Amino acid sequence: MLFRRLLPATALVAALALGAACGGPGDDTLAGKARDGTLTVGIRFDQPGMAQRRLDGKYVGFDVDVAKYIAGRLGVEESGITWREARSADRERLIAEGQVDFVVATYSITDKRKEQVTFAGPYFQTGQGLLVRFTDTDISGPETLNGKKLCSVTGSTSAQKVKDEFAQDVQLVEYGQYSDCVVALLAENVDAVTTDEVILAGYVAENPELLKVVGQAFTTERYGVGLAKDDLEGRSAVNAAIERMVESGEWRAALERNIGQSELELPEPPQVTEK
Repeated sequence: MLFRRLLPATALVAALALGAACGGPGDDTLAGKARDGTLTVGIRFDQPGMAQRRLDGKYVGFDVDVAKYIAGRLGVEESGITWREARSADRERLIAEGQVDFVVATYSITDKRKEQVTFAGPYFQTGQGLLVRFTDTDISGPETLNGKKLCSVTGSTSAQKVKDEFAQDVQLVEYGQYSDCVVALLAENVDAVTTDEVILAGYVAENPELLKVVGQAFTTERYGVGLAKDDLEGRSAVNAAIERMVESGEWRAALERNIGQSELELPEPPQVTEK
């Protein structure tokens, strides 16, 4: 796979100096927002392996590492990042209101979402799956969910997709966070949880004797970095960072570090297409 080469360090410094002399990037672009060495980044707080706030206050996960890498390429160190929770139902609003500068939160690229935000990437590809209790033998795929209670989070389209395409008689249940769905599943208040396999794999890794993922992935989900609508300069900068992360080997290292212990087969990096 071919990647765009970034400017050598001396050329990049010169270009930044010239930009500063000419007024630099606009304050409404991602580069402009990063000019003071700080950025506010939206992530999930409740997705083991992808993005999670630990009890000690530290943020860990593949999405976190991707966000830190992007910020670093924009000249912002980890100490300059303010992390903000970006739940499924809130991502577009947080971006539109300027409460976050970009979002890395298992954020699937869709045409409907493109009407409100600009996407860079994708930086990861997965598919929708089902999480059930380890002892469950009734559910083997989305078509076996008729008469069952299926949980997902507010603002996600995954559960509705199951109802529309596979099991019209499934009962949909919504919670604010996936961790709430997992608690409900373990308490037998719901029968299954649906979202992307990579997210579900994180919960299985935490509770391998209690949970399992069943069946095959039944959608294709491409995760993108969400930016302010029409920030094309920001999209180009983030795309370059993603490509560099892959080329350097840090993308694979971050994936193995955060998801390698799960049962999920690690994918190859997707090609950046949002240009």
